[in-house]
Amino acid sequence: MVGLAELAVSQDPHLLLCTHALGACLGIAIFDPTAGVGGLLHSLLPDSKMDPKRAADRPGMFLDTGLAALLERALQLGAKKENLRVIIAGGAQIMDETTSFNIGQRNHEVLRALLAQHGLKIHAEDIGGMTNRTMQLNLANGEVRLQYSGQVKIKLLCPKSKTT
Repeated sequence: MVGLAELAVSQDPHLLLCTHALGACLGIAIFDPTAGVGGLLHSLLPDSKMDPKRAADRPGMFLDTGLAALLERALQLGAKKENLRVIIAGGAQIMDETTSFNIGQRNHEVLRALLAQHGLKIHAEDIGGMTNRTMQLNLANGEVRLQYSGQVKIKLLCPKSKTT
């Protein structure tokens, strides 16, 4: 289980990484099908400059520090940037129907810029709307599934990797 402002990275094919309540937050799953390394980040806010001390204590809280930590840990386990599949979900407009503080949209914009800086592209995404999501990453095959709050149906966001 990957909690709010947390991240996990592993190469254990028996693990299913899961995070709940992705509203305006973003869930970022990465998977290297060649190395069998994957990770999941549940990030709340776009930029750590607003609270550097908190970012040092909990890098997953912010997209900039969380993505850097996620990538660093994956690379330490043998993942290669050029093999990484990036799948994102969340960025909903929760509790702000007027769009005054659309933090979900801001998170998405910042993440796209950060990924570009790292030379990474989004493989699949499910962004926006007004509903929380649960996101799962299967480390056996890189499959990513989503479930919307209040719904039984599961959406396959990223099918299993053909190279595993």
